[in-house]
Amino acid sequence: MKEQIMKTAAELIQPSGDVARAFSQKRDQFAAKGNQLMGERPDLEKLTGKGNRQMAEDNNRNFARFMESMFLNYDSNVLVETVLWVFRAYRAHGFQSTYWAANLNIWLDMLEQSLTKEEFNAISPFYNWLIVNIPVFVALTDETGGNCT
Repeated sequence: MKEQIMKTAAELIQPSGDVARAFSQKRDQFAAKGNQLMGERPDLEKLTGKGNRQMAEDNNRNFARFMESMFLNYDSNVLVETVLWVFRAYRAHGFQSTYWAANLNIWLDMLEQSLTKEEFNAISPFYNWLIVNIPVFVALTDETGGNCT
């Protein structure tokens, strides 16, 4: 299962420098807006676990910086290993797998509204890849007890 996810990650195409810079310029705005929209959800505590709102907000800020680094210098191995680490760490704190689906869909909507069509088309495959593979990330982190190497 991990070999397959590594293969599909390797098929993602690093955006151009111009697209990466467009994302970078709005990175902090995206994180803030994502936090605002997630914070408005009545089911936030169900998604993140009790008392984890600050952790979810930190995750969004870190996620924005991480995706910026992927757009500037893409490495499929770093993407997969980091996502698996995030799933292990955050689920250990009570985050549900549905948190990522909710949050990533917010990100896709924000990106589509804030970027040009060309920029969005270059970046959205990364977010769609993350969304589609949530069940795989869950399975990999479940089946190995958190150690998926």
